[in-house]
Amino acid sequence: MELSDLYSEKILDLAGNASQPGRLTAADVSARKVSRVCGSVIEVDLVVRDGVIVGYGHEISACALGQTSAAVVAREIVGTQVGAFLDVRQAMHHMLKADGAPPSGRWEDLKYLEPVRGYPARHMSTLLVFDAVAAALEKLESNQSVAVSG
Repeated sequence: MELSDLYSEKILDLAGNASQPGRLTAADVSARKVSRVCGSVIEVDLVVRDGVIVGYGHEISACALGQTSAAVVAREIVGTQVGAFLDVRQAMHHMLKADGAPPSGRWEDLKYLEPVRGYPARHMSTLLVFDAVAAALEKLESNQSVAVSG
């Protein structure tokens, strides 16, 4: 497969027609991730209540692969349990790095990114949104631990 074959019509459609959620003004936590390989950047904002992600925003500068991942996340993340999101992140890592199956259910559109598996240089940009949300969740957990013990 040629690198240009990664950019299927479905990936270009998901990336090109995604609504951009923008940043949240009253986020519980934010995180920024940068791909050192390609320079893609994403900043995510989250609002979490009782273990459920109830607010999400992002600003992204990435290739179509990173934009596709971010588009699916933006569309599906609100209403997702924190643990369930971390499971989707793990499934994405396994899909690209260990021949795992793509996520299913409402996250099923992530299957269109499965061909990225053969292009390790594109893994980081494809996973950027998942890693940014995970970093934000870790930061939130750390902040809550400090608040409880302080």
